[in-house]
Amino acid sequence: MEEKLRQQPSHCIKVVLFGPESTGKTTLAKQLAEYYNTEWIPEYAREYLQEKWDRTKEICTYDDLILIAEGQMKLENEAAKKANKVLICDTDLLETKVYSELYFNGLVHPVLDKVSLENVYDLYLLTYIDVPWIPDDLRDKPHQREEMFLSFKECLNKHNLPYIVIKGDKNSRFEKAVTNISQLIKKKSEYNR
Repeated sequence: MEEKLRQQPSHCIKVVLFGPESTGKTTLAKQLAEYYNTEWIPEYAREYLQEKWDRTKEICTYDDLILIAEGQMKLENEAAKKANKVLICDTDLLETKVYSELYFNGLVHPVLDKVSLENVYDLYLLTYIDVPWIPDDLRDKPHQREEMFLSFKECLNKHNLPYIVIKGDKNSRFEKAVTNISQLIKKKSEYNR
């Protein structure tokens, strides 16, 4: 199981859209992938849990989380082989870990807990809650957005991970993300000379 949660070696810069539900992660991920002419990885949990909801009207359980994590890493490892300099990830295993802690009273599968901190990303784009809440079958915490955001931020701070907060309108978010990602690409190309 642990091997299925590990990143395969890659030379691309990996950027993660990170934060609570309905904060514009997917929108920004698609924009960035188009701008950099590269791959982006959708959030596997959305597909998995929507299919489960449509089929059974059941919500996420603790046992679903390892299957979700395995699906997410499979998508990431496949996309990393095709990425052009940078890979845009619309979530990672650390996000799954945070959700596990929030929804299951601090409980996280030990393998997910371990590997979520061993996989490495160059930058986290922490999306703020200043965009409208858009309800759907899976989103369920419209009145706890601030609490959710702070949990994600606390996780990044606790583990000393590189991040910037993305807020404002669609253009401001995009411009801030591009500025920071382009700096990473420039540094990497200078380093590799």
